[in-house]
Amino acid sequence: MQCARKALKGVIHNFCGFCDFHRNSPSARSFAFTSFTACARIFVLARFLQFCYIHDMSTLHPKKNLFLSDYMEGAHPAILQRLCETNLFKTPGYGTDEFCETARDKIRQACGCPDAAVHFLVGGTQTNATVIDALLRPYQGVVSAETGHINGHEAGAVEASGHKVITLPHHFGKLDAKKLKSYLDDFYNDENHDHMVMPGMVYISNPTEYGTIYSLSELSALSSVCKERGIPLYMDGARLAYALACPENDVSLKDIASLCDAFYIGGTKCGALFGEAVVIPDASIAPHFFTLVKQHGGLLAKGRLLGIQFDTLFTDNLYYEIGKSGIETADRLRKGLRELNMILSFPAPTNQIFVVLENDKIDKLAECAGFGFWEKYDDKRTVVRFVTSWATTPADVDAVLEALRENL
Repeated sequence: MQCARKALKGVIHNFCGFCDFHRNSPSARSFAFTSFTACARIFVLARFLQFCYIHDMSTLHPKKNLFLSDYMEGAHPAILQRLCETNLFKTPGYGTDEFCETARDKIRQACGCPDAAVHFLVGGTQTNATVIDALLRPYQGVVSAETGHINGHEAGAVEASGHKVITLPHHFGKLDAKKLKSYLDDFYNDENHDHMVMPGMVYISNPTEYGTIYSLSELSALSSVCKERGIPLYMDGARLAYALACPENDVSLKDIASLCDAFYIGGTKCGALFGEAVVIPDASIAPHFFTLVKQHGGLLAKGRLLGIQFDTLFTDNLYYEIGKSGIETADRLRKGLRELNMILSFPAPTNQIFVVLENDKIDKLAECAGFGFWEKYDDKRTVVRFVTSWATTPADVDAVLEALRENL
């Protein structure tokens, strides 16, 4: 409400100044109609802001039981507070400020790799396209599960930089080390492989698109195959906080830094307004990465906005606590869905929950609960996705379960 009050005062001030200008201007008559129209618009805006000040804005858009994704809310209050506290600080640009450096140090410490390169980018697709372009030669492609985000949900961003996405079968979103080895062996045993797109790196995400997570043994096996062939392993960590906080998880940040050649720590879906932190344990594998980020349009001039957010996320264990909160509400939702005898399609232990619904009930249920279409299950049923986040509350979960109960 304080922001609305300040905005209202500013609008009224500008409104009065605007009127004075046109009243005293020699050309006032020729601009009379334009002046009247503009003033009327400002007056309407002023009244709207006044309404916002008097009334709770949440009444304008009643909250629906939305579980569409984990980037629907703004940011964790601790981040907003820190951004406000530092708002008028003057700092150098492009991530060269003290906040970014402090955040880098905290991330290096958490990952157990003091010499790692840490770069801050704005969003996931941009990050994936930039990292993959940095690690590949022009004639190489990236191996991914056919369900990988880079293959199905990034509008060909990787291909737009000249690199093919080479897809392999998946098991609930995960790549299997044996199948990866078999593919790489077959490729190099083919006498015509010099005429083909060379597999130059491997892409995985954790959690996967199916909400599943890699175990330490699975990740170690993939890493071994990649090292044997001399190609980097890259992990997309858009939802990494939820993987780290999952009770079934046995992979730490230090394990990831040890087994992956590059990875990113997701912020956008894990409590930040925006931002992803790329970690490259051995910076020599991606020389001039800063310049490549610039080339890909990912270098934020006000880089300190990213540094402040990640500095906050890696203070007092906040990143892990954020993940824990999302997992706890997801578990609560899973339990409630099972009690409603709803079928869960995938064994996903993180913050994504996949439910099988009958097609003739989807529209009715969608009116009371926000979920997203995932994929066709069969001719009569569809898989939909519910996603919790760091901001989801037990009350949110109970409300959507009650709404589903009343409409099933």
